[in-house]
Amino acid sequence: MGRPVVKRMGVKIDMTPMVDVAFLLLIFFMSTTQFKPPESVPINLPSSHSNLKLPESDILLISVDQNNKITLSLGAPGLDAQYGFMVPNEQRMLRPVEYQPADLADNIKKARMSNLKIRLILKADKNAQYGFVEDVMGVLQKINMNRFNMVTELEKE
Repeated sequence: MGRPVVKRMGVKIDMTPMVDVAFLLLIFFMSTTQFKPPESVPINLPSSHSNLKLPESDILLISVDQNNKITLSLGAPGLDAQYGFMVPNEQRMLRPVEYQPADLADNIKKARMSNLKIRLILKADKNAQYGFVEDVMGVLQKINMNRFNMVTELEKE
């Protein structure tokens, strides 16, 4: 006599827990991601019609705020302290170092020597004195850094 044939039972996998975990991960990453890091110096940008994209890596940002204070920061967060562009204050928070145009040349040269691919970006407030921003550009010209990007806000047409 032959062996009786046992009918196989189909395996059914419940996908509900996997969908729940996927949505929980999605919500977690959406709520914890910072798309644009907070600025250490708030700056109102002048408007322009140019639509060029700024580089995202290997940059040295020279910021001039409305009170004519110059701060330097590197493109990647955390590298500023390594090169001395930011110093810890009493609360152990990093605060930007303020420069004068005369001190600017040495610090830019130091950053340039550490990374030869670094690109300069000048970000000046629209309420800053034009003569002061011109002095900063003069310092860049003296140290033969004639290629830099000027950050502006795109005008709505």
